[in-house]
Amino acid sequence: MRYAMFSLPGDAEPRLGIVQGDIILDATTLDGGRGASTLLSLIQQGPDAWRELRDRASRPGTAATHQSSAVRWHAPIPRPLKNVVCLGMNYAAHVREAAGARGKEAKLPTVPVFFTKAPTTVTGPYDDVPVDPAVTQQVDYEVELGFILGRSGKNIAKSDALDYVFGYTVINDLSARELQWQHQQFYKGKSLDAFCPVGPVVVTDDEFGDPHSKRLLTRVNGVTKQDSNTSDMIFKVDAIVEWLSKGLTVEAGDVIATGTPEGVGLGRTPPEYLQVGDVVETEVEGIGTMRNRIVHF
Repeated sequence: MRYAMFSLPGDAEPRLGIVQGDIILDATTLDGGRGASTLLSLIQQGPDAWRELRDRASRPGTAATHQSSAVRWHAPIPRPLKNVVCLGMNYAAHVREAAGARGKEAKLPTVPVFFTKAPTTVTGPYDDVPVDPAVTQQVDYEVELGFILGRSGKNIAKSDALDYVFGYTVINDLSARELQWQHQQFYKGKSLDAFCPVGPVVVTDDEFGDPHSKRLLTRVNGVTKQDSNTSDMIFKVDAIVEWLSKGLTVEAGDVIATGTPEGVGLGRTPPEYLQVGDVVETEVEGIGTMRNRIVHF
């Protein structure tokens, strides 16, 4: 299944859709309006609700449909209940390029490096990203495979970890580099408003397949900047869930980003930061492509 959140002109809130090619089935209209209204609420209802919705969606003519080009796309979970959990330094080549840019020795992490982005960073897959030049002039892109948990748990064994994943999505972990260095940690530089485009869909784990064999790409104004594969992750999805859940309860609906590969603007000579008017495309194989324009705040 491929889930999205969308809205029509006049809608007060986005609604849940099931993406089938160029068509979006309005899940809220399934079986006389008994469908789930948001992806988060569906996830929290559990596997029985997921199977029921899948069965309803398979019956012809049971839902209103819309052309995907005629709707506004929103982030799959427009306002997460908690911070988005992210991994830093999870691709070896990116560790080396980031260290080189700062004149430091590259050291690969022996445990996952976790940080978070505020819920207010989340924005849609095709929304503009406003940037205030008085706050940052070093905006960088980072394509990442994201995943959303479908079950809550604590101290989850690595062998069981993938059973906790509901589905996968694309995340652009936009970063204000000078704020990262000024504040000596990641949170502030990663948490400016709209600095976390997510989408365009969530692909359920049964359809997505192996999360560690997917190509990742970033293009800026049509020029490829990042081109890598999730097989190069240092800590795979199962290890991420295992480490994150040690002594810490993870919950259904939690959004997690798995880190970015090499090719970011910081690591280029000279550095290449995003400017007003730039269009950033971030893509993960099997999910789709987001397209966000940098605009003046």
